Amino acid sequence: MSPGVPEPVAPRPAGPRPVATPRDVQVVQVEFKGLRRDYYAAREAVPLVEGEHVIVEADRGRDLGTVHRAAHADDLACEGGCEHAGERSVIPPSRRVLRRAAPVDVERLLELRTHEADVGTRTRELVHKHGLKMKVSEAEWQWDRNKLTVYFTADKRVDFRALVRDMAGEFRTRIELRQIGVRDEARRLGGIGRCRRELCCRAWLPEIQPVTLQLAKDQGLSLNPAQISGACGRLMSCLHYEHEAYLQARKRFPREGQRLGTSRGQETVVGWNLFKETVTLKDDHGERRTLPLEELKREARGRPGKPGRVEETDRR
Repeated sequence: MSPGVPEPVAPRPAGPRPVATPRDVQVVQVEFKGLRRDYYAAREAVPLVEGEHVIVEADRGRDLGTVHRAAHADDLACEGGCEHAGERSVIPPSRRVLRRAAPVDVERLLELRTHEADVGTRTRELVHKHGLKMKVSEAEWQWDRNKLTVYFTADKRVDFRALVRDMAGEFRTRIELRQIGVRDEARRLGGIGRCRRELCCRAWLPEIQPVTLQLAKDQGLSLNPAQISGACGRLMSCLHYEHEAYLQARKRFPREGQRLGTSRGQETVVGWNLFKETVTLKDDHGERRTLPLEELKREARGRPGKPGRVEETDRR
């Protein structure tokens, strides 16, 4: 063949195109502003790793996020060891990672972020104009500017159709107003808790669980909302952390209000200290005393047949 003449390429055989195997597909969790996360399928020649910026499919366009986790689909598959499940593969997410983000893409996103504060200010002015009872939390541009999402909190449902029309004319894009709770608002905005550390819901807590006043009661904490509420005004999520330990430890203590027969006669349990292992008693004359739990048990054992013996019971 003459020099410079390209060698003919054999035609591609007819038939269906080869299907990517699970080893070729990554399941990627991508993080966006405000800890918003979603899963995507990636088919890159070089596997994606945590911390990389990627362009992904978004609602009627494209968005830019950061890889939070990445794993090959077959590494996530069940090989028959899962309970009530046989061998099965993982179905990749429907949305895809389109490509790695270039530095200019990241710069474009950072420029959009600088304008979001102005968007929030203008939106609050329009909310005041329409007399709506809602609190605008923050705004978020999609990377391609095809959508603007505004997050807000409100005690009741809000009819914001007129507001959306004004915002669409103001910002010349598709508008989405998304109502969130005060816990989600604290998670998105972040802050410092009364422990002087970053809010758990922002720093590491994967899921916000319901918190009830019973958790504080079980731990003998003050029921003053000002002392057990977080930055969002709701009960602190950290009430969950030691709750199980308290339930197990409390089985060894008599319950408050219980009448016990001791060396001084009949006394009533008015309190206990889990860490000091002490119990506070009050007699019929109103006099109080505090003694170690083990000493109280010895006194109770020394009065056989008397009601109110200290026993380890499950009061869950």
